[in-house]
Amino acid sequence: MSNQTLGPGDPLRIHLACGGASASIALEGAELQSLHLGGYDLLREPDAAWSATSPILFPIVGWARDGEIRVAGQTYPMGVHGFAAAQTFSCLACSSDTATFQLVDTDQSQQSYPFAFDLRVHYRLSEIALSTFLEIRNPGQTSLPYACGFHPGLRWPFAGGAADDYAIAFDVDEVPSVPVIAPGGLFSSERRAIPLNGRSLPLSHALMAQEALCFLNLRSQKLAFGKASDLQTNSGPVVEFEFENMPHMALWAKPPSSFLCVEAWTGHGDPVGFRGDLADKPSMLHLQPEASATHGMRIALRS
Repeated sequence: MSNQTLGPGDPLRIHLACGGASASIALEGAELQSLHLGGYDLLREPDAAWSATSPILFPIVGWARDGEIRVAGQTYPMGVHGFAAAQTFSCLACSSDTATFQLVDTDQSQQSYPFAFDLRVHYRLSEIALSTFLEIRNPGQTSLPYACGFHPGLRWPFAGGAADDYAIAFDVDEVPSVPVIAPGGLFSSERRAIPLNGRSLPLSHALMAQEALCFLNLRSQKLAFGKASDLQTNSGPVVEFEFENMPHMALWAKPPSSFLCVEAWTGHGDPVGFRGDLADKPSMLHLQPEASATHGMRIALRS
C-alpha cells in the first residue's frame, strides 16, 4: 500500500505510473479519477453537472423501474447503476503500475441486493493504455444475477478545437438508430435515428442533448474518439477503446458541460412494462455458485 496518498479533504487514492503515463484511483467506488496518457489529461473534472468521473456500475446497469428490484416476491431499493460507486473498496494489492480493489457483500448491501458477491476491480497501466477488468465471484449458495459496467467521462474536446469537430469511429458498421428512452430511464421498443454513417458518428451538443445513445448488442469490440479529421486520416491524438465481454455501449453527455461518457455495459435499464424478478430481467447475467466471470475495457491513446 506504499502508493497511497491522502490529499486534503480527498478520499484515499492509489497512484499509478508507467513512463509518462499516470492514473489515480479512489478507494471510494474504486473509481478512476485521473488518467494521463501521451501528454493528455483524458478524464473530466467533477462539476455541478455531474459529480463523478468514472464510476464502476454494479450490480445493475441503468434504471430499475420505480427505483426497485424484485427478488423472490420481495422488493428492494436500487438506484441507477447500482450501489458499488458509493461504497468504499479495500485495496488487495498494488504496485507502481497495477492495483486490485475488492468489494464484498455486507449486512447493508443485503438490504438492497440479497446476494453474496465478491467484486474485484483490476487496473493495469502501461505507457500508452489503461486496462481495467471487473472480476465477479459468487461465494453464495444460489445463482447470482448481475450486470456491471464502466462509465468513464472524457474531456470533450480533449485535444483542442470545438466539440463539433469530434466523432466516434466504430470498427464495423452499426445500425443507425438507438432505443428511445422512456420516462424513468426505461427502455422502450421504439427507436430513433442517429446520424451514423457506416462506422462514423459525428458528435455535437445537439445530438447528445436529448438522452443517452444506447447501442445494444454492439457489433464493434473497438471504437475510437477524436477529431473527425484525425479519425479519417488515421493521425493525431485519438482515444481508442477495446471491450471484453461487454455487449452493450452507451454515449452520454450533459451539454453544455464539456464531457462525453463512453460507457461499456453487460446489461441495461429495465424495459418498459417489466415487472418481473431481477433474475428474469433481459440482459442480466447469471453466475453459478463458486463461479467467476471477467469483463474488461482498455483505454489507449494513439498519437
